[in-house]
Amino acid sequence: MTEKIDFKKTYASYQAKVSQFELLTLESMRYLMIDGTGDPNTSPAYQHALETLYPVAYKLKFASKKDGRDYVVPPLEGLWWADDFASFTTQREKILWCWTMMLMLPPWLDDGDVQRAVEATQAGKTLPSLEQLRIETLVEHQCVQTLHVGSYDDEGPVLQLMHEQFIPKHGLRLTGKHHEIYLGDPRRVAPEKLRTILRQPVQSL
Repeated sequence: MTEKIDFKKTYASYQAKVSQFELLTLESMRYLMIDGTGDPNTSPAYQHALETLYPVAYKLKFASKKDGRDYVVPPLEGLWWADDFASFTTQREKILWCWTMMLMLPPWLDDGDVQRAVEATQAGKTLPSLEQLRIETLVEHQCVQTLHVGSYDDEGPVLQLMHEQFIPKHGLRLTGKHHEIYLGDPRRVAPEKLRTILRQPVQSL
């Protein structure tokens, strides 16, 4: 039987603890990515992004398993930004948000594997955001991250502690986009039990 790899258990980037800010250095990683704007709760673009990313990701997984390398599809991740970052930490004005939703590509899969997965998926399913789908390498290197348990709308105070206390006290400054990793499915998990890794790329002052 093929051993199934679970990246949440093997990659340090997918591990964090509640109420602890950890400084770590990450290797670059490749992702399937789709960009968009607006409130993820109401934006059709956000739903279309997920309806494109997941079918391709699962087609990749099944093809890889057939070739002898099985794995758990990695968790959904998102990069988030806005002209005024207070829209995340205090105001929560989601309509002003910009985002990139993404799923990590296992290192043994290449662009050709993705293209074949896209073609196989298209044969039986419409991919509404296919034109926006891309493969990109994310380079973050030094980051601060923590685990938030609870509703996404309760992240603000945690981000304020990270950005206004931990990061400057350690001689660091923010660089790059706010990064979230969703370890729970909001369709199946109560808001107060959702587990989300909050990550911020940083550089030394």
